[in-house]
Amino acid sequence: MMKIKRMLLLLLSCFALAANAQTATTQQPTVYNFSVKDCIEYAKKNNVQVKNALLQISIQEQTNRSITAAAYPQINSSIGTQHNPNIAVQVIPDFISPATYGVLVNEGVRNGNGQPITMPNQFGALAAQFGTKWNANGTVSLNQILFNGEVFVGLQARSTAMQFYQKNYEVTEQIIQANVVKLYYQLVASKEQIAILDANITRAKVLLNDTKALWKNGFTEKLNVDRAEVQLANIETQKLQVKNQIDNGYLGLKYLIGMPVNDALVLTEQVTADKIKDGILDSFNHQYTARPEYEYAQLGVKLNELNLKRYKYAYYPTANLAAAYSKQAQRNAFNFFGKGDWFTASFIQFGVSMPIFNGFGRDANIKKTALELKQSQNQLSNLKNNIDNEVTTAKNNFKNAIITYDLQNKTVLLAEQVYNQTKKKFESGLASSTDIANTQADLITAQNNLINAMYNAIIARVDYFRASGKIPY
Repeated sequence: MMKIKRMLLLLLSCFALAANAQTATTQQPTVYNFSVKDCIEYAKKNNVQVKNALLQISIQEQTNRSITAAAYPQINSSIGTQHNPNIAVQVIPDFISPATYGVLVNEGVRNGNGQPITMPNQFGALAAQFGTKWNANGTVSLNQILFNGEVFVGLQARSTAMQFYQKNYEVTEQIIQANVVKLYYQLVASKEQIAILDANITRAKVLLNDTKALWKNGFTEKLNVDRAEVQLANIETQKLQVKNQIDNGYLGLKYLIGMPVNDALVLTEQVTADKIKDGILDSFNHQYTARPEYEYAQLGVKLNELNLKRYKYAYYPTANLAAAYSKQAQRNAFNFFGKGDWFTASFIQFGVSMPIFNGFGRDANIKKTALELKQSQNQLSNLKNNIDNEVTTAKNNFKNAIITYDLQNKTVLLAEQVYNQTKKKFESGLASSTDIANTQADLITAQNNLINAMYNAIIARVDYFRASGKIPY
């Protein structure tokens, strides 16, 4: 019995271990090793704004189908039956008595008193029921718009509306693309910042050990040891802050491209001086149409023009064709599927309607739409000026960012040389702890300025290509 219990416990343990292993497997995050191009392609498929812009194109496709449907024949059918438990009673003038009296008068018939019958002045009314207990009806009807100005303009606007939402998708996609490139390379550059901080920590630890050795041998004060410890703590704190910023940056990039937070993202590219400077020598003869925003605005103007045309066409007459064919039957019992007559009725109708007066509503719509058209034209003109300004500003910023980046590279090299020389003098007793602390602070400042210059150059490069409508990814 004990053996059986042990075997059962062993089996239960195995099942529990297997279940835990399966749970651990299902919870294992997916690891993505992405280049910047991979991130862009992932964002195109998973970013919510891009997906919604793409869905808007599909929505417009269905809207176009709805507009087209208005120009097609509208065919409807109906079938029904009606039961009249109590047929309505109608009171009508007595038309039987005058005819009867007319015959009697003409024939000279006399009444019981022997007097000739004469025509009474009034005959009263008759109560009668018209209809049957059961009625049935089946109808097929057709309605066709022959001309309607608003429908006609709606058909014209279909392709423009599709292009409008297609450009909206391209604008959204390009904005997301530019932001992905900026954030990607900033995170890649942050690896350089961590490497610099690690080098500074190593340098600060060496300095601290050397200072402690000098203090133990009586060649320096305890204050210099404390100062070296403070410098090391400051650099380590800075590293923690930068690491936290990097972690948040990765979360931001995942959110931007639509990646689940629990998945792991590994950036495979490196930032080099050549990559940062790539494109600085390109001379863009920018064209407004290279920017999807400009074409988007142009299509907005065209849609407003069509909208104005639609309201003007509301003054035109509309022509319509209608036809119907029906079968009707009346019974005093529900026997429509048996023998009996079904009576045919049909009509064909052509009509033209002409608007005459609607309280100046159409006139107000025309004037309002004309003002909206003017607004969109003004926005298009302003966009041209804005693009000119963006391209010029981005070009200047890119050139200045590259110059600053090169200068900061040289400054860091010089600061490292000064620090190394000062450290040698400090070890030889020819420089004070203040001197070494100052040169270390200068080196850290130069390194921070280099990282900032790298970030600025990355952003300036993307802005330059974005302003010209030619992001190279």
